[in-house]
Amino acid sequence: MGEKDPHRTRELMTQLGRVAPVLAVVLALLALWCAWQGVRQWQAGQRSTSVTQARDAAVDATGQALQAELRRMRERLASAPVQRALQDGRLDAAGAALGRDWPGATGVAVVPHDLRSEYNALAPGRFGRLAALESAVAAGEPVLMVAGGPAGPQILVTAPARVGERPVGVAIAALPLERATAGLAAVEVDPATYVALRQGSQTLMARGEPALSNVAERLGRPVPGTQLRIVAATPHVGRPPLGLSALPLWGLAATLLALAIAAGRLARRRSPAGSESDAEPTLAQSLQTADVDRPAPRPAPASAPKPAAAQLDPAIFRAYDIRGVVGRTLDAAIAERIGRAIGSLMHEQGLDEIVVGRDGRLSGPDLAAGLIAGLRASGRNVVDIGLVPTPLTYFAAYHLRTGCCVSITGSHNPPEYNGFKIVVGGETLAGEAIAELHARIAGERLYAAPVPGGLVERDLADDYVRRIADDIQIARPLKVVVDAGNGAAGTLGPRVLEAIGADVIPLHCEIDGTFPNHHPDPSEPRNLADLIDVVKRMGADLGVAFDGDGDRLGVVAADGAIIDADRLLMLFAADLLERNPGALIVHDVKCTGRLTGHVLRHGGSPLMWKTGHSLIKAKMRETGAELAGEMSGHFFFAERWFGFDDGLYAAARLLEILALQADPTAALHALPVGVSTPELKVDVPGGDPHAFVARFLAQATFDGARLSTIDGLRADWPDGWGLVRASNTTPVLVLRFDADDAQALARIQALFRERLLAIEPGLTLPF
Repeated sequence: MGEKDPHRTRELMTQLGRVAPVLAVVLALLALWCAWQGVRQWQAGQRSTSVTQARDAAVDATGQALQAELRRMRERLASAPVQRALQDGRLDAAGAALGRDWPGATGVAVVPHDLRSEYNALAPGRFGRLAALESAVAAGEPVLMVAGGPAGPQILVTAPARVGERPVGVAIAALPLERATAGLAAVEVDPATYVALRQGSQTLMARGEPALSNVAERLGRPVPGTQLRIVAATPHVGRPPLGLSALPLWGLAATLLALAIAAGRLARRRSPAGSESDAEPTLAQSLQTADVDRPAPRPAPASAPKPAAAQLDPAIFRAYDIRGVVGRTLDAAIAERIGRAIGSLMHEQGLDEIVVGRDGRLSGPDLAAGLIAGLRASGRNVVDIGLVPTPLTYFAAYHLRTGCCVSITGSHNPPEYNGFKIVVGGETLAGEAIAELHARIAGERLYAAPVPGGLVERDLADDYVRRIADDIQIARPLKVVVDAGNGAAGTLGPRVLEAIGADVIPLHCEIDGTFPNHHPDPSEPRNLADLIDVVKRMGADLGVAFDGDGDRLGVVAADGAIIDADRLLMLFAADLLERNPGALIVHDVKCTGRLTGHVLRHGGSPLMWKTGHSLIKAKMRETGAELAGEMSGHFFFAERWFGFDDGLYAAARLLEILALQADPTAALHALPVGVSTPELKVDVPGGDPHAFVARFLAQATFDGARLSTIDGLRADWPDGWGLVRASNTTPVLVLRFDADDAQALARIQALFRERLLAIEPGLTLPF
């Protein structure tokens, strides 16, 4: 054995010598990489310290300047000239005395405490002044916020004007924005970092690198006593390797460099190996690796059997989308004609590229193929993102800057339904625009391009998840049950909530277009039975449910209580209004009457509008609203998001709010509540709910009620309301009732029952 040892030693040295050059290069490269990472971590630390100091200095300077203006308002209101005028009821004189010799102040006034004159004089888009006045009434003390003015943003200082403890008016003074921005303007800011003064989603002043604006909220700090905050950000350098800071990384780099030098010396000492050395691989050859096996392509999704050709039915062109029954009113051939009509509209507007996504229904692949063929025939370039929730299709249109997309989805309808939600030039098609698509098809006014458009496939799920996770990270983990109802959000919904820090328990998250467990409509209480059971059994903090295409959200508290969407909108509104005083909050006609008062008490401006995702989005664009919601569970965030309805993002925003609460269930139950019904759906003899509603509007009367006819008929009394409207997605009437107590609810339902049966005695009413 001993005689073989020298031979083995020489063989081992020879083998080490062969790999020594490669090892030396690899170790040297690792040393350089660690040294560079150390430099990056050191720079990141320096920049973090710098930007934190700049932020804090700006907060202190801005706070001192604005607190001085709040003190000035208090002192002037308590002055003898102002108090004498208030005691005499001379509000104009009080305003004049209040503003005398106030440097830079304009528009100083004292208005009546009930603000009725302000509401009567409210101009479209001018909600900031009213919100500032409402905030002072609600707070009972001077408040300061930034709002738009004739010459741009300005500071509004408002305060209750009292004589003793008796409120007689509300004081307001406008100051130049520079009073708020001077503090930030004076601090030193590293150009590679970002520091900004914000109120809500509005950036009032920014310094540094604009590309960091989207991630600056994480280092935000409020300016005391105001609605303003200073936000900051540094360039992202990633997690430090092995969790090491700069000095340990430099130490590791030195160690690796020493090992690289030793390996190099070993390579130089190695004895020649004759012809064997000529066969040694080069460094490039040594670093080559075998090709990694490519994953097998995913099998094509199952599709429904091809139905007989359907005839074009104008009834599928609905108020805010296209929706039909596959095999009866909708098939691939009709989808192709719809694609050509959309492409023709895009051609006229000079738009070339469009995103197409589809939900998990069995008919989706065939309809997508037809739609894409029609779009390409009209010369449009198509980006096919495959099976995704509708919000991801909307997101793709923004992310890829196409401005156009089509989501092929039946939403919350039964499996045999499917349809198209369409965005062209950034606007969701609805009403006359949908009708015009039918007219194009019926009139054969379809553009035929000389060369077909292109087709590419993209996977944008990671981009979508990353964008949400960059915006939201919850303060503490929450255990959440996610019920996707076997819809298109089954994969992405849990991913989003896990990415923001939640502990997710998936339920019915396998995508299956037959919806084997329950109907994918979270607005129906019976569809939440499984979710309620699992939330209770697992001791979860809450449960969330999505509809078939993921653009709607349902919520269940830890105790199993269903939290209606209009109450969730109250929670979202209160949170948003902390950052955006005066913001306009749009809600549909099915939402509780308590929502209006809740928004006003939190300094916002409520607006009731028609039900329908495209109609709500159009109203948001028209009015500049920051938030909207529907009783069906659609939520639209323009603040920090893109303004489209997104159940997944809404769930993330909900967790962000609840994670800050000691008891999420108590926070949900603290929202104002009365006695209400869910959406009650009633079949109409003849199957035309719109015709029935027209008759109801013409014949029904309700004494003592304030009537709204923007969408069906809603009758409001001081203690509750009732609604009758036609659904735009299924051929039924939709009814809802809401009241302060059970007696008022019963009275309102009895009135509606009497009038409904007077028009159609054959109706089967569920109340």
